[in-house]
Amino acid sequence: MVPPDKSQKRPLSNKKLLLTKWTAVTPQHREKHFLVSRVHDPQLPSDQTIPKNYIELEAVLTKRRYLLSWTDLKDLTRWLQGWQ
Repeated sequence: MVPPDKSQKRPLSNKKLLLTKWTAVTPQHREKHFLVSRVHDPQLPSDQTIPKNYIELEAVLTKRRYLLSWTDLKDLTRWLQGWQ
């Protein structure tokens, strides 16, 4: 069995990302486990300034929130799906 290539892209859908769990490959500030707490929709008045492909990740330990493009989660060198 050949191990997966780290640069390989995995299929993701922004419609199914809400409440999914992610693990940072290289944790910073003791933040390793994250939860997708929001998928931004530019059609909502509160989200009009944020592009539609952005999500909000919440660190489980610190409750700190980060805004990033959901396509960044495809990078296997930075993110692993699930809590590991």
